[in-house]
Amino acid sequence: MNPHYLTPLFSPRSVAVIGASDTPASIGQAVFANLLAGNFQGKLYPVNLKHKVVGGMTAYASVRQIDAPLDLAVVATPIRALPAIMKDCGRHGVKTMLLAKDFSDSIPLEREILNESLAIARQYGIRVLGPVVLGMMRPVAGLIASSYTSKVRPGNLALVTQSSALCAAMLDWADSKSIGFSSVVPLGEALDVDFGEVLDYLVADSFTQGILLHVHHIHDARRFMSALRAAGRVKPVVVIKSGRFEESGDGLTPLAHRLDSGEVFDAALARAGVLNVSTIAQLFTAAKVLAANYRVQGPRLAIVVNGIGPGVLAADSATRMGVELPRLAEPTLALLDDVLPRNWSHGNPVDIIGDASPMRYRTAVKACLDDPNVDGVLVIFTPQAGTDHLTTAQLMIGLQREATKPLFLSWLGDAKVSESRELFSKAKCAHFRAPEYAIEVFQSLAAYHRNQQLLLQTPGPLEGKREAPDLVGARALIHAALSEGRSVLAEREAKQVLAAFNIPVNPSELAKTADEAASLAERMGYPVVLKVDSPDILYKSDVGGVELNIGNEIALREAYHAIVTRARRARPEALIEGVTVQPMKKRRFARELVVGVAHDDTFGPVMSFGAGGIAADLLHDQTLALPPLNGFLADAMIDGTRIGKTLAGFKHLPPADRDALKDVLLRVSEMVCELPEIREIDINPLLSDGDGVIALDARLVIAPAPPRAKRYGHMAIMPYPSDKVRDAVLRDGTPVQIRPVRPEDAEMQQAFVANLSEESRYNRYMSSIKQLSQIMLVRFTQLDYDREMAMSMVHDGENGEEQLAIARYITDPDNESCEFALVVADAWQGRGIGPMLMNVLFDAARDQGLKLMHGEVLAGNKAMLKLMHKLGFSVNVHPEDRSLTVVSKPLTGAAGGE
Repeated sequence: MNPHYLTPLFSPRSVAVIGASDTPASIGQAVFANLLAGNFQGKLYPVNLKHKVVGGMTAYASVRQIDAPLDLAVVATPIRALPAIMKDCGRHGVKTMLLAKDFSDSIPLEREILNESLAIARQYGIRVLGPVVLGMMRPVAGLIASSYTSKVRPGNLALVTQSSALCAAMLDWADSKSIGFSSVVPLGEALDVDFGEVLDYLVADSFTQGILLHVHHIHDARRFMSALRAAGRVKPVVVIKSGRFEESGDGLTPLAHRLDSGEVFDAALARAGVLNVSTIAQLFTAAKVLAANYRVQGPRLAIVVNGIGPGVLAADSATRMGVELPRLAEPTLALLDDVLPRNWSHGNPVDIIGDASPMRYRTAVKACLDDPNVDGVLVIFTPQAGTDHLTTAQLMIGLQREATKPLFLSWLGDAKVSESRELFSKAKCAHFRAPEYAIEVFQSLAAYHRNQQLLLQTPGPLEGKREAPDLVGARALIHAALSEGRSVLAEREAKQVLAAFNIPVNPSELAKTADEAASLAERMGYPVVLKVDSPDILYKSDVGGVELNIGNEIALREAYHAIVTRARRARPEALIEGVTVQPMKKRRFARELVVGVAHDDTFGPVMSFGAGGIAADLLHDQTLALPPLNGFLADAMIDGTRIGKTLAGFKHLPPADRDALKDVLLRVSEMVCELPEIREIDINPLLSDGDGVIALDARLVIAPAPPRAKRYGHMAIMPYPSDKVRDAVLRDGTPVQIRPVRPEDAEMQQAFVANLSEESRYNRYMSSIKQLSQIMLVRFTQLDYDREMAMSMVHDGENGEEQLAIARYITDPDNESCEFALVVADAWQGRGIGPMLMNVLFDAARDQGLKLMHGEVLAGNKAMLKLMHKLGFSVNVHPEDRSLTVVSKPLTGAAGGE
């Protein structure tokens, strides 16, 4: 694979410091001195217009005078010189630039100069990081292009932050804890190089084992989530957010008013498979533990302690942090009964009594590690008469090496157990001075495991084999309302949209007179419910516009006139269309639920599930998730609420139909995927019992959808592009399916690579690999369909589904072009697979708004060259190396080839 295009920024072979100076306290002096002191191994060139020598090195008046290629230019000059510097760098062929001064508070004239400079950079293809006052650091390469004055240790963690001030504080804190970094990247305004591109580089960086991210604001949620999900698949990412409570909900429905920007951000990070923390200490602790490859497979913790007091305190902390203390399995309890004193606690925490010997500790801990109900074990040691802290510590170290589950060790005390702590540090065991810290780390690891599971979910907007919705009818209702200038659908219209997506609703029909209401009630059957119908009244009960349980015609006529009178008195300016009539549903054991959608300014549509009715506002029992959903994600939403725990049956309540409820969540997810005009949904109450679900009331808030180049551009997470799945037949009559790659294709992808010839593998991967590494396999099968597409051609063979070919593209930083790759299994070549698959790939790229596809194929591969010509690519021999042929194709016209 070719080096990442940001390699000249992070691993330059030559650096020019423009504005390098000997003037004390200047940025140019600080940056150049740090580069000299950092033992940078590449070529270093000071550039100073007035001085011929800087720092004892020959200085150049301009980069034009440097007779050598330059990878990186660090600019520490006043902004007025920037356009000329940018032109000089562009003509010299400089690849990347770091603006090591802060121009974020510039006056309008200087802002205009900065924008002009960035335009010049784009003209010459220069990538620009900053402007940022702290500069950038790559300690593992000795590249300290920064004005930071304290020590930064090399290490395996990368730090990416939007704040230079916070970055400096983090670096100072990390140095006091002996934590080192592979890279330190303050992004500043991120006018060019942004979060996504930096994360892309760090994912492929062998020096980086974990990524720390500080986020304050997000410019483009889709690109942010795309990059974060790509990084989270390969390496542990820990995020801290500042400004969590700066925004407040704004909308018409209760969910919109309750929406907390911090909770929305948490939901987004959960879908990205990363860990969200709230303090700097947690940030570094979690990153160190994750980078050391500590993992748990669930939230269940066993505690082993030689004293019930510390055990109860630890259990209280676990409960407070949401860590589950499971009941031990019966075989484990029987074993412990045999080997422990009779007065042991007989439960979790496992109190093995104060005089516990090292072997008693080992036996109890080993039993808990082997218990199927346990995901991790916290061992607490208190120095008491008859105990041996050092031998116990040695046994725990040996036990950790043979265990598949993590051990967390907490030796209480100070001087008496200091030798054990030193032993733990040398053995790189997870040890803590207080059990609370260990439990906090375990909780973080459990959250990380859960988020990694959420990351693997790639639901489609119309996933599964459920009955397809009436998209045409739903869109017609919404567009009709928008054409009338309305932003709120009437209840009966909202229910029609829900019904179009096969969500069970209590039908509502409009009656403009009392006579019409009586006729409708007679047809529906008494008792009925009457509600005022007005596009200007969102909540009818607020104006006395609802009457329940009407049992006869006389009561109905009285209620009709009373509702209209009260509504007109309360809202004289409102348009009263009439009154809707609907059956009165009495379901004795039904739970009142609410399913909603609100619009977040950053992440777009956000779904909510929780307790409905009046409890919705009182209890705040809700979970949030970013659509699209699948069954796993819908289950997670339900299980995250207190009301969800009653669905399986609770006291006198029989079980509810959970599958029917999940289907509603999935259908609402489909609605917000396919109907970008929807801003808010409030289905409340949604009744759920053993007979299924039914929406008694619903509200939809809509707005015109802005034009977007990409399908599903209104969403932060791109759904699985199920619209790209198609069936086809090869020239020889073999039926095949062409579809986007899914995470579960990993095993099939590995078999495909293994069955390629050595020549085909080398042509595709530029190496003689026989199988893909785990990291490569994850990157090739767990896709973010916004930035990358892989189309696989499969057919049902004798041993199940078999991959015949795969074509993929990856978008370039300009978001207008992409690089492609195509591989056809050797045994299936010559059957028209290449053109068929590439044409599907062309369509996918065009749908994403891409304009150019390019790549490289071996010049000696005549079949590939013939195919490229046939598909409409321009083909030219590369001037530097005639063994390669560069191919490109504009994507504005129709795809060529058959």
